[in-house]
Amino acid sequence: MAESPKAPADPTTIRRLYGRRQGHALRQGQAALFADLLPRLAVPKDGPITALGLFGVDRPLWLEIGFGKGEHMAGQAAMHPEVGIIGAEPFVDGVVGALVAVDAGQLPNIRIHHGDALDVLDRLPDASLDRVFLLHPDPWPKARHAKRRFMNPGPIDAIARVLKPGGEFRFGTDHPIYCRWALMQMNQRQDFRWIGDTAADFLTRPADWPQTRYEAKARRLGHEVWYFRWQRV
Repeated sequence: MAESPKAPADPTTIRRLYGRRQGHALRQGQAALFADLLPRLAVPKDGPITALGLFGVDRPLWLEIGFGKGEHMAGQAAMHPEVGIIGAEPFVDGVVGALVAVDAGQLPNIRIHHGDALDVLDRLPDASLDRVFLLHPDPWPKARHAKRRFMNPGPIDAIARVLKPGGEFRFGTDHPIYCRWALMQMNQRQDFRWIGDTAADFLTRPADWPQTRYEAKARRLGHEVWYFRWQRV
């Protein structure tokens, strides 16, 4: 019996959703944190990812996809010590920034995956997260690069799978093309409900949404910033 042809790869699950991973050479203190602290905070390389496995206790689990230098993640960890937060970031400079924040704030409730967030999503059990953040991701503004945007059906399906019913997905951007694209993607879905009623709900940053450096830069440049919250239904 002839083997059935394989379906073509879904372009909306393309793995390379980011550009260059290495930035400037690390200073001595940064290199020490990367060598000493990161192994203690790193998400294990194999097996299911659970709160019990990461923190030794069962607790609400959140994920930040692409945490930049970690300002938002550290702010959330400080405000919510009862929550365990996983941060996924492919860039060395970003990981070092987060390590500096964790070390300075003595934040025991953060774990870091230095790599692709899709790998973390693949290993999380169904309905295991209470909250997911995607803040100021690379917009890949050229039309031919649209398949590289995280806000595509494949990655959003993965987020939907791991969010608990009632869990929250937060998305922020200052890029108008990406804003329109994200709304187009989310408006097609039946598994998420927008949390909001008026324009003020996506034009004003919620009080429990710490500002990232990307948002601060956007504001300095006079850009509008949009804040969206969707609930898993």
